[in-house]
Amino acid sequence: MADITFASPLLPKNKTVYGIAGDTHTLLAVARDHRIPVPFNCEDGDCGSCLIKVTVLDGKQPMGSTLSEKEKFTLAAHGKLSKEAKELAEIADIPPQYRLACQYIVRDEPILVEFSGEPGVEIDPARHKHERAALNDIETTGAEDREYAESVKA
Repeated sequence: MADITFASPLLPKNKTVYGIAGDTHTLLAVARDHRIPVPFNCEDGDCGSCLIKVTVLDGKQPMGSTLSEKEKFTLAAHGKLSKEAKELAEIADIPPQYRLACQYIVRDEPILVEFSGEPGVEIDPARHKHERAALNDIETTGAEDREYAESVKA
């Protein structure tokens, strides 16, 4: 079992629930089952409204998890996935801190899930084709991603 602690300005206090390791439900489904108000719109990884920050609480390196191309695109479009973080996820199997609750599968590790309660800005579907092509061209400094990677490797 995994302890999942949710923190948000929408909650009167942090709430910890238990996730079943091996269960293939998304973090969004777990939140909904426990009446935790993680915002969502599409439930498919397109809009970014369920953006969350995930921190592993046991001090170990986060368990690897595959990011779909759709999740990579949406996170990058919202400025939450730098080239460096994308490479760390693909090559070193170190997941980024920011994820989409509708895409994140709970693993057997204690995590803190932070969310603002304000849905992300939807991306105009007509722009998807052009923005997907430019995904590898998104420039960010990656400083936060380097610090995160160093902290989980330590």
